[in-house]
Amino acid sequence: MAKAIKKQALGRGLSALLKDPENDIKSVNDKNADQVVGNIIELDIDSIEINPFQPRTNFNEESLQELASSIKELGLIQPITVRKLDFNKYQLISGERRLRACKLVGLTTVPAYIRIANDNESLIMALVENIQRHDLDPIEIALSYQRLIDEIQLTQEQMSERVGKKRSTIANYLRLLKLDPIIQTGIRDGFITMGHGRAIINIEDQDVQADIYHKIVSENLSVRETENLVKNYQDSIKPTATKAAKKAATFKIDDEQKKAFANFFGSKIDVKIGGNGKGKITIPFHSEEDFNRIIKLIQG
Repeated sequence: MAKAIKKQALGRGLSALLKDPENDIKSVNDKNADQVVGNIIELDIDSIEINPFQPRTNFNEESLQELASSIKELGLIQPITVRKLDFNKYQLISGERRLRACKLVGLTTVPAYIRIANDNESLIMALVENIQRHDLDPIEIALSYQRLIDEIQLTQEQMSERVGKKRSTIANYLRLLKLDPIIQTGIRDGFITMGHGRAIINIEDQDVQADIYHKIVSENLSVRETENLVKNYQDSIKPTATKAAKKAATFKIDDEQKKAFANFFGSKIDVKIGGNGKGKITIPFHSEEDFNRIIKLIQG
């Protein structure tokens, strides 16, 4: 018990240190930084701003009220984590749900771990910590992975090391983002599971995806039943797809047609056709003037 009291007193002492303009700590090399960074300190709630990188977007009100009641009775057991932005100004890295609950109770201060991090580090810390939580829905996790790819340029291999998840697991979450938005919402709201979503994603046509989703919800289909439904659909379209592919494979562009393209654009045109009949036309240009010339040709 004596230890707990001493720790709390230390937190209050450090809080006073942080409010002294002459001891403003901005980097790990500053005086007294070792006393602050990585320690638990009581911070004014009003000095903490919400993290714009927070991957969680859904906060269940009933669950928040339950947490608030617990905090009112027992106090906040797990401190939040913040990064120092400026003098007596902090940004939340993780623990928004806890912070919201503290505000509901009417607390004016909250225990927090202090970190000094740049925007990228803050984003990574927030996303990685949230990904490892058990109460995030699969779409929130997938969006977190996608942000690490888009904003930090992490590869799936690097993410695997950061979050302690297999690369295949990360890939499975990311694939969910290819689902029709209605289905993504269904996963987030708990109408279907990630297993259902993984089965549906094997269908490219989003209209068909939506039809199967409505069937799952209306008939309360299991994941196994959904997998069978998807397989039956895929089997039913295979003959048509094979026939279309064979027909497309016979499509060719002869030299005269290529020459006509080249004459029109005034440069050598590269035309490639795949076995499925789809292709690509590449029109090279050599300068901004040449590019503008080609644009005028296309616009007529």
